[in-house]
Amino acid sequence: MGNRTPLAAVLTANSISTAGTSLTLIGVPWFVLETTGSAGRAGLVAFCATLPIVVAALIGGPVIDRFGRRRTAVVSDAVCAAAIAAIPLLHFAGVLHFWMLCALMALNGFAHTPGNTARYVLVPDLAEHAGTTLPRAASLFDAVSRGARMVGAALAGLLIALVGAETVLLLDAATFGLSALLVGAGVRGVRAAEPRKAEAPVSLRTYGTELREGYAHVLGNRLLLAVVVMVMFMNGTDQGWNAVLLPVHAEAELGGAPAIGLLTALFGAGGLAGALLYGAVGHRFSRRAVFTVCVILCGAPRFLVAAVTGTTLPLAVTMLLGGVAGGVLNPILTTVVYERVPDRLRSRVSGALTAGCEFAMPVGGLAAGLLVEGAGATGALLAMGGVFFLATLSPLVFPSWRTLDDAPGAGTVREGPGARPVREGPGVRPVPDEPGAKAKPAPDGPGAAAKPVPDGPGAGAKPVPDGPGAGAKPVPDTPGAKAGAQ
Repeated sequence: MGNRTPLAAVLTANSISTAGTSLTLIGVPWFVLETTGSAGRAGLVAFCATLPIVVAALIGGPVIDRFGRRRTAVVSDAVCAAAIAAIPLLHFAGVLHFWMLCALMALNGFAHTPGNTARYVLVPDLAEHAGTTLPRAASLFDAVSRGARMVGAALAGLLIALVGAETVLLLDAATFGLSALLVGAGVRGVRAAEPRKAEAPVSLRTYGTELREGYAHVLGNRLLLAVVVMVMFMNGTDQGWNAVLLPVHAEAELGGAPAIGLLTALFGAGGLAGALLYGAVGHRFSRRAVFTVCVILCGAPRFLVAAVTGTTLPLAVTMLLGGVAGGVLNPILTTVVYERVPDRLRSRVSGALTAGCEFAMPVGGLAAGLLVEGAGATGALLAMGGVFFLATLSPLVFPSWRTLDDAPGAGTVREGPGARPVREGPGVRPVPDEPGAKAKPAPDGPGAAAKPVPDGPGAGAKPVPDGPGAGAKPVPDTPGAKAGAQ
């Protein structure tokens, strides 16, 4: 029996942080609509909150390894707590200007991403430390996150109605602080959580080399690249839904913030059920078949239903069923990513994945606000929903998705400091990293093509980072990626 305390600490911290993030997901857009009355300004805040997420993900992977995953998570949560708390405190003091709100949300997004990535990449090592299987730990990580998101969303809608958006943001800041304490105290003694002392001396050259390794791994694996491109469009439109479209629709048609909380909670409840269902019986079915069906059903229908109806019940049913379908996606992608990313590159590749998957999120929130003001809420819902639907057709169109059911380790090499990913397919084999070394064609003949070396213990699969912040998961866990999500 292993030591389960570190894994339990990270799971608990992540669930508390995720519940708090649900408060921000609903509280910030509502606060902007209440104080400015402008959908365009709500979109601008979403843009300011998510652009730094992408920037941090683009450059942050090597920093996490050098600074240490535990330390990164703690400092990240502490900065986010201060940034979120400052919004209502400045508002109560009567000195909060719109540019300050944008700046604080930008700081929250920039600081949040490294911490979210650090917690995410620790899961395989913590699973091994706890003596449990990686798929079980990954499913548990996703399930508790969805459960926390469901509870947080339900509370957010009620609390906004009872005590106001400002108090809800103070509660969110407290969740960041509690998350920092749990990770700081509970993940001591885990080698993978500490700084890597064997890394080369810090310099722009070594930093650039390490950064390129992460992006080369993603670009060298066609399936990971296909995931990034599809989820980039999904997250962008989801951000528009979360930051602008749902709040505007709820304010005009559904009775306000409590409806947002109810709908988001139902989506979370469906996601929890879907994740548990897949964990129980998903291994019996083809990953690709299940993923293809569920990704089409998980998001686009809610845009259409919101556009053509003005009541809560049809949208509530759609959100619940969409959540069930969406809950299946992350366990599949989690496993695939963990299988294809070696431990040595985990932080760097996770940063590259987050940057790619969340690249369109700043534009999504801004575009939704402009569309509402230019074409009305219905036109904006139909336009954004159409983009989401086209993105989810990717598994039916592109051949790289056929490898979703391939054995672990396909297309990657794990061992050795010079090992690097190579494109899948016969006739190509990896070679050590030496000046000028390149992948060389394998000689013809039976068995000549090099076979990938499977990852060792602890190199398995892990979830993809969520929400405008959520360290960015490829598949959004809520009806809308959120700005500055924890």
